[in-house]
Amino acid sequence: MKPWKVITNREVEAIHQATLRILSEVGIVLEHTRTRQRLFDEGASAYGHRVLIPPELVERCLSLCRSKVRVMGRNKKEVVIGGGTLQWHNLGGARDVFEPTTGKTRPATTQDVCDSTRLLDALDQATTITPFFTPLDVPGEVMSLAMYRHALPHTMKPLHGPGVQTAQEVRYSVEMAQVIGPVDEVIFMSVSPVSPLTFPDGIVSAMAEIAEHRLPFGALPCPTAGTTAPLSLAGALAQQNAEVLASIVIVQLVRPGLPIIYCGRLAMMEPRTGGSVWGGIELGIASAATVQIGHYYDLPVNVYGLSTNSHSLEIQNGFERTANALLPALAGADELSGIGEMDAGVMGAYAQMVIDNDICASVRRAIRGFTVDHDALAVDVIKSVMDGPHTYVAEKHTVDYLRAGEILLSPLGERRPFNEWDATGRESMAERAQAEAERILAQHEVPPLSSIQEEELEKIMRAAESELAPN
Repeated sequence: MKPWKVITNREVEAIHQATLRILSEVGIVLEHTRTRQRLFDEGASAYGHRVLIPPELVERCLSLCRSKVRVMGRNKKEVVIGGGTLQWHNLGGARDVFEPTTGKTRPATTQDVCDSTRLLDALDQATTITPFFTPLDVPGEVMSLAMYRHALPHTMKPLHGPGVQTAQEVRYSVEMAQVIGPVDEVIFMSVSPVSPLTFPDGIVSAMAEIAEHRLPFGALPCPTAGTTAPLSLAGALAQQNAEVLASIVIVQLVRPGLPIIYCGRLAMMEPRTGGSVWGGIELGIASAATVQIGHYYDLPVNVYGLSTNSHSLEIQNGFERTANALLPALAGADELSGIGEMDAGVMGAYAQMVIDNDICASVRRAIRGFTVDHDALAVDVIKSVMDGPHTYVAEKHTVDYLRAGEILLSPLGERRPFNEWDATGRESMAERAQAEAERILAQHEVPPLSSIQEEELEKIMRAAESELAPN
């Protein structure tokens, strides 16, 4: 199916040219001594605390990037990001757990990190996994590392590295990844510059450390149009692009040819409150445009997918997340995020993960389209039915197309007549999803790590706590 375009090729080129002007005329705030010197050695110049990056340096670093990124999990099955296949992963770092049965939230714990990872391991649409919850029962200084440590034993799928902010966190994450396999194959990491156009020392050190270890890397700027980026979508996208391209320059100067995933997380300001809107349709539009911009550079692209500001499993939740996933998917996204996300990323729910597995399958069905050929046009079948006693239900053609997936069968959606639904208790989709999540967690088992691997992970975590959270 041909990708849908939200902006023209000429408009993508205009955003690219505006980006080059931003980097060369405005620059980025960067004071990290070693990185500044690397940039100056390659033709950049100083403008106070900012560094101006010339267009030719940007273009040269982009030319070093690849069009695909390959990652593996403990099962040694390769997932390719780029090349036309849509991958999905979940939200990372939710603080709270939403409980549909009570309508209340509670703080996430390390047990939730384990359980959510195991549930995602069982859901067929989640092709890669990010540690879902931010556990509040560990010291804040090692929270990101604890997320990764407690997710590792509970999935066989590729596992994104934790959200890191320092080189030390990268080093400890690498040590843990080495417990399960070759580090450049089993972990890929993202780092978020600070919008607008600011690269603190810790963030830059983390980027450099990731590059030193040859890990696939995603620059993950999270600007909000109207507060940390221009309110115009074109201006916000140009700034976001500048933040991504500056990050690419930084890591390519450390490790030329480093695998790159183009990431974008542009959200909008809610004009009435100043908060960040993850549910408005503008997010889906911006994500679709981000896909086009990343593909302009022939890079695999990861953007927001299933996103909402809703606080519960109701109609706003469903229409926001579906629309915001469908637009970038139709634009040809290589990877979409957000399985399980609620409340603009602050919380998540186990039932939401199961519902999203259904939505992901529907989005995949939408972008697959349908075949128009001699067999599919079915003229002979139509003639057979019209000439004889047969019905379409009895035709082999119907059976063949059902088996081929022409119609997606939703495991959660209600398809019965009202009277049947009413007679069996009026169970909602959220209730069915909660029951399915509980069933999976009761039955799904992930092959455990060996005792030696578990001991090594505990040793690494103790060392991290000793260095990063000594009190």
